[in-house]
Amino acid sequence: MEKTNLKEKLFEEIKQQKESKSSFVSLISKLLDSQRQTHIFHLQTKSFAEHKALQDYYDSIGDLVDSLAESAQCKYGILTGYKSFETLEYKSTDDTINYLKSLTNDVSSVFNLIKDSYLQNQLDEITTLINSTIYKLRFLK
Repeated sequence: MEKTNLKEKLFEEIKQQKESKSSFVSLISKLLDSQRQTHIFHLQTKSFAEHKALQDYYDSIGDLVDSLAESAQCKYGILTGYKSFETLEYKSTDDTINYLKSLTNDVSSVFNLIKDSYLQNQLDEITTLINSTIYKLRFLK
């Protein structure tokens, strides 16, 4: 009976690790895509302040995501299963803010699955960039 419980626990742990890795790769995919998506918003907005805030974001996010992915791969192996996303057209500052807020939700969801503090720290840096961009969009018009 005790061996069965141990097997079940081990199976559950492996399942959670696979789900965590899948969620992590999905997040990396979404963050990489956010660089392209915010660049499109940057090109379509008519607000100079928004144009500059989005430029700051897409100029910075690539290096942060690259560092996060490389750090994870060092310990867990090469990540596979990347996804692509549909391109959104710029509609309004509020829609752009909502897009960025959804990214912070995605980062938070994965943060809770990650046990390595150095990866959590890198996720915090990404959240800081997103929140700084949201601040600029909301208050620096």
